Amino acid sequence: MTTVAELLVQALADHGVKTIWGVVGDALNPVTDAIRREERLEWVGVRHEEVGAFAAAAQAQLTGRLGVCMGTVGPGSVHLLNGLYDAKKSHAPVLAICGQVPLAELGSDFFQEVDNDALFSDVAEFSRTVTSVEQIPAMVEQAVNAALTRQGVAVLTLPGDVGGLELPKHTPVPRFVDEHPETVPAPEALDRAVELLDGAGAVTMLVGQGARGAREEVLALAERLGAPMVLTLKAKEGLEHENPYEVGQSGLIGNPAAQQALEGGDVLLMVGTDFPYREFYPQGKTVIQLEVRPEHIGRRIPVDLPLVGHAAPTLRALTQRVAAKPDRSHLDAARKTFTEWQERQARLADPAYDRTPKGLLRRKLDNPEERIRPEVLAAAIDRHAADDAIFTSDTGMATVWLSRFVQMRGSRRLLGSFNLGSMANAMPQALGAAALDRDRQVVAFCGDGGLSMLMGDLITAVSHGLPVKLVVFDNGRLGMVKLEQEQGGLPEFGTVLDNPDFAAVARAVGLTGVRVTEADQVDEAVRVALATPGPVLLDVLTNPDEIAVPPKPKLSQGWGFAVAKLKETLVSAGDE
Repeated sequence: MTTVAELLVQALADHGVKTIWGVVGDALNPVTDAIRREERLEWVGVRHEEVGAFAAAAQAQLTGRLGVCMGTVGPGSVHLLNGLYDAKKSHAPVLAICGQVPLAELGSDFFQEVDNDALFSDVAEFSRTVTSVEQIPAMVEQAVNAALTRQGVAVLTLPGDVGGLELPKHTPVPRFVDEHPETVPAPEALDRAVELLDGAGAVTMLVGQGARGAREEVLALAERLGAPMVLTLKAKEGLEHENPYEVGQSGLIGNPAAQQALEGGDVLLMVGTDFPYREFYPQGKTVIQLEVRPEHIGRRIPVDLPLVGHAAPTLRALTQRVAAKPDRSHLDAARKTFTEWQERQARLADPAYDRTPKGLLRRKLDNPEERIRPEVLAAAIDRHAADDAIFTSDTGMATVWLSRFVQMRGSRRLLGSFNLGSMANAMPQALGAAALDRDRQVVAFCGDGGLSMLMGDLITAVSHGLPVKLVVFDNGRLGMVKLEQEQGGLPEFGTVLDNPDFAAVARAVGLTGVRVTEADQVDEAVRVALATPGPVLLDVLTNPDEIAVPPKPKLSQGWGFAVAKLKETLVSAGDE
C-alpha cells in the first residue's frame, strides 16, 4: 500500500525535483520519512525555515523548475513566509508543504494551530488543506500546476494525521503540466509599433529580465535602431557582456549615462521590464511596452502602445520590419558618457587610490578611518570569479557594488531579492544554488546586517557540504538605510551594527574564515578564498561612508546630505 506522503514524494521525484528544504517536525514526519527512502531526493535540513524558502526559490529561478520547501505546524509554516513572498515577487514556481494539527482539532485553537489557508492567501496562487485521502491526487496536481503555470507559490497543508494514511489501490501518481508556449502581439499592434519606431528621431530601450532569453534578438533590434540600451539589474545576466549598446542601470544603483539615454530619446521601448521607480522614467516620450504579463503594462508609466507577448519572437518580427536608423548620435553620446563614468569608477577600485592626490583629499572627507573601499573588493571578486559563477546579493549597498563592478560575462548567473527587497537573502540563495551543482562556483555578496540576521544557517553550508563563498561587506552599518537618512537631511540613527568577527564565527562552525583589514590584502584574499575547497567566509572591513550617488540626484538630496553630515558632526562633538 502507498501512503499520502509517499505518493506526494514520488510525484515530486518523478517530476524532477532534486532537493527539498526545511525543518523536520511532527506533523510532517511521514513526509520526511518518505523523502528519506526516496533515493532521487536530497533533504537539506536548515536551521530556519526562511532560509529553506529562499533556497528553494533560488533553485526555481535558476532552473525554471519547481522548488520545494517544508515547514511544520504553526511557527514552522509562519517562518516560510518571507522567502515565499520573495518567490512570489520573483515569479518563481515554489511548492511549500506545510504541517497542520490533526483533523479532529482543526478550528479548536489547538496548540500551535495556525490557519494556513488564511496565512498564505496573499502570497500563494494556490493554498489548500488536505482533509481526506480522496483529495490527494487532484489537489497535488492543482497545487503544482498552479505554481508552474502561474510562476508563483503553491501551499499544500497536511494535517498531522493525514500524511501517513494509506491510499486506495491503483491511486494514480499525480502528473504536472509545465509548458509555456511563446506568444506574439496582434498584427495590428506590431504594425503600429513599426510606425512609431520608424517615425522617431531617436529610440532608447529599457530592457529587463523578460528579455534575458532573447539576447540575439535584443541586440539585433538595438543595432537596427541605433538605440542605447538601459538594463535593469535583473537584465545584467545574459545581456550585459559584450553589448555595444548597453549604458548600465538606472534607478538608485544607476549612472548618468543611463539617465542621459532615457531623457534623450523620442521613443522609449520597454522590453520585458516592470522597473518600479517612477521618478527615473523620462517625461514626454512616446512609450511602447512589450510584456508577456498584460497586468504589468502601464502600471509604472503611461503607455502609448502595449505589446503583449514574449520578447524573442516579438523582437524578431520588429527587427525584420523597422527601417534602419543611420543617425547613431544618441547612442554614441550615451556610450561616451557611460565609458567615462566606468573609468572614474575604476579609479576607486584601485587599492592605492587613497594614496593619490585626489584620493587623499577624498579620504579625509569620506574615509577618515582608512577602511577598505567596497569598490576594491567588488572589483577583485569580478577578476577572480569563474566565468560560470553564480552570484547572489543582499539587498542594499552590496547590490550597488555588484551592479557596478561585476560583469555578467560568460554563463554567470545573478540572484537577489530584487523585487521584495528583503534583507538576509544572499546566503540562503547561495545555499540553494550550490545544492544544484556542488562543482559550480557560488559567490554571495553579503551585507553584515543581512548575514547576521540568518547566521545560524552557516551551519547548513557545513553539514550539507555546500561550498558557497560568502563575502561580507563588513561596514558595521545598515548602509543603504544610512544613505537614505542622510539624503533626507537626517543624521544617521539606529544603523550602527556591533558586529562580531564574522570570520571567527565561521571558523567556529566549520567554515574556512578569513578576515581582511587592509586594501592591499584584498586581491590575494579573494583569489585564495575562491580557490579554497568547501564553504568559505571572507570578512572584509569596508568603509561605511562610501557614497553611491543616484544618476539624477536632486538638489534637495545633496543639501539634505550636507545638513545630515553637519548634524552628525554636532552630535558627535556634543557627545565628547
